[in-house]
Amino acid sequence: MSSAGCNFTHPPAPSRQGRGSQTKRFPVYFVGAGPGDPELITVKGQRLLREADCIVYTGSLVPEPLLAGVTAKVHNSAGLNLDEVMALVITAHEQGERVVRLHTGDPSIYGAINEQIARLVAAEIPFQVVPGVSSAMATAAALATELTLPEVSQTVIITRRAGRTPVPEQECLSSLASHQATMLILLSVGMIEQVVTDLRSGGYPQDTPVAVVEKVSWPEERSIRGTLATIAAQVKEAGITKTAIIAVGKVLASSPPPALSKLYDRHFGHGFRDADQ
Repeated sequence: MSSAGCNFTHPPAPSRQGRGSQTKRFPVYFVGAGPGDPELITVKGQRLLREADCIVYTGSLVPEPLLAGVTAKVHNSAGLNLDEVMALVITAHEQGERVVRLHTGDPSIYGAINEQIARLVAAEIPFQVVPGVSSAMATAAALATELTLPEVSQTVIITRRAGRTPVPEQECLSSLASHQATMLILLSVGMIEQVVTDLRSGGYPQDTPVAVVEKVSWPEERSIRGTLATIAAQVKEAGITKTAIIAVGKVLASSPPPALSKLYDRHFGHGFRDADQ
């Protein structure tokens, strides 16, 4: 896992002079908590939690063990709106505290950090974004599946179905399905029947492999495998209505891939290895 953060704006804060210092200003850190397993946070993210004076986290999808032992003031933002969240963050920053805004998975995927960053930029507050393990990638790990296979799929689409939050018309599931690429569909399992209809209308055949993983990497993780013909009924029978990812594509098939990667082919040379003659 990467432990590097990405500077999005403003220079790094000056060196630390003690917790709660009124003379120093530290960046606000947006930290990806990972998908659920507390061991899947990055090394940098874990260090920032230990050093924080104020942590504002995104509710029940952040596992409690991840916050065990922290000495910071901890705020659950599940019941707060944007103004209330940013009031906590900005006030703590102005008091010289080290602030961590802790998001589930990776902050860049459905994390709504752009609107939070805009508030910080307007207030001339420095910040950094520290990536996390997305639940989408954890789903591939849970299924022991490579998402890109030679001559099967070299493209991965991460998306959601339109619901209370709309999606651009050209990004509707039926349109994306026309690519026949590997798809990871988030925030949509409660509409599984409509998802199947959209994928079928976009061109996926009914025997396309599908998997649904609920609460990936949590102790209560469950996974279901089926096809577009069966998965809706399977999900309904299992009672899965939220906190699950739908994986779609031929890469999920149980049979071996028809072609091997060139990466380890002894007849394929590259900058680190000569090809066998």
